[in-house]
Amino acid sequence: MERKHKREIILLAVLILLLLALFSYNRVLRENRLYPGDVRGSIVVDGLERTFILHLPANFSEDEHLPLIIALHGGGGTGFDMERLTRGGFNELADRDRFVVVYPDGIERHWNDGRNLSRYRAQRENIDDVAFILALIDFFVNEYGVNRSRVYITGMSNGGLMAYRLACEIPERLAAVAIVGVSMSENLYGNCSSATPLPILIILGTDDPIVPWNGGKLHFGPVELGEAVSIGETVEYWAARNGCTVRHGREYLPDADPEDGTRVWVERYSNCTDGAEVVLYGVEGGGHTWPGGYQYLPRSIIGRTSRDMDASEIIWEFFKAHRRNG
Repeated sequence: MERKHKREIILLAVLILLLLALFSYNRVLRENRLYPGDVRGSIVVDGLERTFILHLPANFSEDEHLPLIIALHGGGGTGFDMERLTRGGFNELADRDRFVVVYPDGIERHWNDGRNLSRYRAQRENIDDVAFILALIDFFVNEYGVNRSRVYITGMSNGGLMAYRLACEIPERLAAVAIVGVSMSENLYGNCSSATPLPILIILGTDDPIVPWNGGKLHFGPVELGEAVSIGETVEYWAARNGCTVRHGREYLPDADPEDGTRVWVERYSNCTDGAEVVLYGVEGGGHTWPGGYQYLPRSIIGRTSRDMDASEIIWEFFKAHRRNG
């Protein structure tokens, strides 16, 4: 009996190892299976090879001088994961309306967004991700002929915090930014190094279990990840910085999917300096997710994904309305 019991344990262990190997193999295959129109690329910045996935529309020509969207992944992700999170939505829009999308990779899956967390190499070693994004913009302007007046940044979570930092440090290089799943970090709030107006769109879920709507500690389970101010403080900061004088009333979007447990409303701030409007989409019942995107972890961990809006489409429509002067 004892020998049979040992044999069963060994067989179970082998089965577990096989399942883990299969999972890892499928994950590698998935991460290396590029979307149609994608290519992998890299540039060297500060002695580090920085990688990215590039999506070009069909029959691309640098003579078109197309707009450029740089989409920043969340913490623990990659450029491929950002592409997957949006269900390839930006790619489809790029093919339809002709623009270039780049999905860069943070160092060891994280961006140096200014929270100064020792947990992650990008922040512990103060990796210059601002210099990386600047170099990326210059690379695509010079090598792919993108329109330097139509460069846009979007990001989710850690990528959203990085987008806030870029809006603070290099607004003169950007036409607009869009942020999903996060308000401003305490470190950056009130310490924004530039007052240059910049159009900004923010999307946040009221029931985000990682980023509290009313501000406070960011956390993933028991792991604390710095602090953020409330979404109200974040929006008021950008409205004041952009010189907006008109605040429009809250408008609800149609409840396109009554079964998803969410409702979406929008607030707009207009009559701003240089047309730098501020737009907030609040997702009632929404979690730490990309509306219309992929439910990348169970609802019990990250909350609900709204199906009442397509964040990629909303963001692109916002970007289309703005270009940088000069």
